[in-house]
Amino acid sequence: MSKLKFKIGKFDHLLFFLVLTISLLGILLIYDASSATATQAFGNRYYFAQHQLVWSILGILVMFVTMTINYHYWRKISWILLVSSIISLILVLIPGVGVKILGGRRWLNLGFLPFQPAEFTKIILIIYLSSFFEKKIKIFHFLALLVAVTLLLMLEPDLGTTVVLVTSALVVYFLAGANIGQLIGLILLTVFGGIGFVVFSPYRLARLKVFLNPNIDPQGSSYHLRQILLALGSGGFWGRGIGQSRQKFLFLPEAATDSIFAVIGEEVGFIGAVAFLTVFLILLIRGFKIAKESPDNFGRVMAGGISSMIFIQFFLNLAAMVSLVPLTGIPLPFISYGGSFLIVAFWGIGILLNISKFSTKSRR
Repeated sequence: MSKLKFKIGKFDHLLFFLVLTISLLGILLIYDASSATATQAFGNRYYFAQHQLVWSILGILVMFVTMTINYHYWRKISWILLVSSIISLILVLIPGVGVKILGGRRWLNLGFLPFQPAEFTKIILIIYLSSFFEKKIKIFHFLALLVAVTLLLMLEPDLGTTVVLVTSALVVYFLAGANIGQLIGLILLTVFGGIGFVVFSPYRLARLKVFLNPNIDPQGSSYHLRQILLALGSGGFWGRGIGQSRQKFLFLPEAATDSIFAVIGEEVGFIGAVAFLTVFLILLIRGFKIAKESPDNFGRVMAGGISSMIFIQFFLNLAAMVSLVPLTGIPLPFISYGGSFLIVAFWGIGILLNISKFSTKSRR
C-alpha cells in the first residue's frame, strides 16, 4: 500500500533567480529602447527606466510576500478576489472614475498608484477557477463567468487582455479535467466570438487587413507593423550590437512597451532572440514542474494556469512582432514598460515559489 508524504522544502531557486534576472534585464532594455523618446517628451532619458525600477521593486516585494503565504490561503479568499475584480472592472467604465487613455477606458487612478484592473483579473480568475474546479466541473457556471468578464473587458475595450484571459481560463479548465468535447466546443465558441469582435470593430478590422497585407497604407495603418519588421530584418543573424538600434530613434511606435522585442531583435539578432525565447521556455518548464509535483489538484491547476498565463502573453507578443498574429497591444512579461502586469506576474511567481516548497513522494 502506498501513501503520500507531504514535505515542506526549499523553494525553486532557479525560477526565483531567473525571474529576478529577466526583470533586471527588462529595466536595462527599457532604458535602451526609450532614451530617445524620454529625452524628447520629458527631457530625461532615464524617465521610463526610473519608473520601471520603482515598479520592479514593488513587484519583487509582492513576490517575497506571496511566496511566504501558504497557497491554500488563496482558496479561502478566491471569491472575495473575484467579486472585487468584477467591481473594479465596472468602476473603470464609469466616466470620472476610470481614466481614458488613447480611446480606451482601462485605468483606475488611486492618486498614488494608477493600475489596470483587467491585468489583475487574469490571475484572480485563475485562482478562483482553480478553487471552483476542485469540487466539480460545472461547464455552464464556467461559461457564464467567462462571458461576463469578457464583456466587461471588451467594453473598455481591451482585446489583447481578453485573449490572454480567455486562453488562460481554457487552460485551467483543461488542467482541471475538462470533457474534451466540451473543451473543443468552448474553443470554437471563443474563436467565432473573437472573429465577431474584430469584424464589427473598424480599428480591429483595419489591423486584420494590415496583418493579411502589410503593404497597404504604409504611412498609416500598416506603419507600426512595417517598422517592427524592418527592425527585426535589419538585425540579421547576429544583430547590430547592444545599444545600436536605429528604429528606436522615434521610428518604432511603442518601442519600450509592446514593441520592445523588435528593438531586442535588431540589436542582438536571431541568435539573441532564440536565447531570449529559451529563457522563457525554461520558465514555463519550471512552472509546469512545480504544477506536476504539487501535493493537490488546487496547487497543480493553479500553478499550471499561472505558468500558462505568463507564457501565453509572452508568445502572443512575439507572434505579433513576427506577424504570425495581428498586433494586439500585449506587453512582454517582465520586459515591457508598465506596472500593472509586472506586479501581477511577480504575484504569480510568488505563488509558484510557495507551491514549490511542497512536494509529494509515494512510498510502498
